[in-house]
Amino acid sequence: MVKTENMSLAAEGKVILVRHGETEANRRECFAESDDIPLTETGRRQAYELAARLAHEFRPQILCSSEFARARETSAIIACVLGLQPEIIPGIHERNFGCLKGHPYDRMGEAMTADPYYDPARSWQWTPAGGESLDDVRRRAIAALGAARARYRGKDIVIVCHGAVIQAICAHIDGKWSESLVPPNCGVVEIEYTPKGWEFCSEHRCVS
Repeated sequence: MVKTENMSLAAEGKVILVRHGETEANRRECFAESDDIPLTETGRRQAYELAARLAHEFRPQILCSSEFARARETSAIIACVLGLQPEIIPGIHERNFGCLKGHPYDRMGEAMTADPYYDPARSWQWTPAGGESLDDVRRRAIAALGAARARYRGKDIVIVCHGAVIQAICAHIDGKWSESLVPPNCGVVEIEYTPKGWEFCSEHRCVS
């Protein structure tokens, strides 16, 4: 049993994390005010281009998606190109930004500095009113990854999710909380499971 748990995903399969296509909120640089916002025309084009890239570079066998509409729409486009059936899985939906929903991105910095409980040295633990911290997102996202790995052992998996989810997973892997780890819309990050835990695949270390 111990030997099985320590097997690398290089043999079992890999996980390709995908950020959904562009939405109007992304275009306006605002936090989404709804879980049901659709992709823009640009977002749909990005999804088709990504699907072609996935078919050429990765050839995945399983396609999973966040429950939010923008991820489901992105995964539906990918599914049509790759001939896969998307599966909605829990735990990979976007961060709940609480009171910041619908506001410009720069409003977060204002809310953080105005909060007497905010610790700049541990910004990932800050929680907007009515929302989640980035560390909350990390815990649920890593649990979701573990469940997908166990269910689809030996298969390459595409997981269509969100910027904060990918940021949190990257931070879990290398211990660095940085917005630079958030890929652009329909960008990808490829990871694998090794005896040391989740790691970046060397050939796709950087987000793109």
